Amino acid sequence: MEFPATRLRRLRSTEAMRSLVRETHLHPGALIYPLFICEGEGVRREISSMPGVFNLSIDEALKEVEACASLGIGGLLLFGIPDEKDELGSGAYATDGIVQRGLRAIKATGDPKSLVVIADVCLCEYTSHGHCGIVNRDGEHFEVENDSSVALLAKAAASLAEAGADIVAPSDMMDGRIAAMRTALDEAGKQSTPILSYASKFSSAFYGPFRDAADSAPQFGDRRTYQMDAANLREAMREIEQDIVEGADMLLMKPAMPYLDVIREARNRFDLPMGAYQVSGEYSMLHAAFQRGWLEPERTMLESLLGIRRAGADFIVTYFAKDAAKLL
Repeated sequence: MEFPATRLRRLRSTEAMRSLVRETHLHPGALIYPLFICEGEGVRREISSMPGVFNLSIDEALKEVEACASLGIGGLLLFGIPDEKDELGSGAYATDGIVQRGLRAIKATGDPKSLVVIADVCLCEYTSHGHCGIVNRDGEHFEVENDSSVALLAKAAASLAEAGADIVAPSDMMDGRIAAMRTALDEAGKQSTPILSYASKFSSAFYGPFRDAADSAPQFGDRRTYQMDAANLREAMREIEQDIVEGADMLLMKPAMPYLDVIREARNRFDLPMGAYQVSGEYSMLHAAFQRGWLEPERTMLESLLGIRRAGADFIVTYFAKDAAKLL
């Protein structure tokens, strides 16, 4: 039937009516809060390009764990900021690495059962050159080696699982890393540890503030030879399919808002649990608009998260997690 018999506004008349017929819902349990863990004690250092986000020593990070658990947030994603770096990123797989110690400290508190603790697996925060693998360099030319890097990444995944990570999340974008990590985890007796693969991670300008947070900017060149070209949707589906074949248990799409079409296409094609990462640049540009009074903070924040959920994400990694959970 057509207007005037059909009036779609009938179902928008009140908040109660709108809530009753709402198709997409946000809840704190679908939010993952990133934590940047650094050395020291009593450290809570705000990141200049990310208002309200901090580098935290382990003791301060434990306070965030408690706060997130009390808000009903679904999980944490841990990144490490070591004091020392080297060519091979050895801090990523060291038994006493910063994230490994952070994981043990979280588990020692009784591990809030409402929180899933996810460990990012990459080398960029730990390498002196800032790339996500082993680098061969000849003058101005350099190459990030794939297979030798994969061996170290697999070692890091096993180390983080042994330290207590509930999930390991490789973000490096080397070919073959999922299969190597699955083998390393199984050989370490961690057959039950899931792999959350950053299966579709694009080489994006929206990562800029994260590199301030994690001190992980490449010292030369860029990451376009291993992270995906922003123009390629079909290739993203190939990446995801390959990671599933190799043993990925879950998928993570990164970035989120500029790549909603990729999230939707992946949701249509694949049945695995899938999240999206609302990355640092997305967070920081919204905050810049909030500070200038250009956008209404609470409404814009929730709308941005709803859009990611509507596109098909089951869960969202976001720096807004605590603020959003308080409203939800």
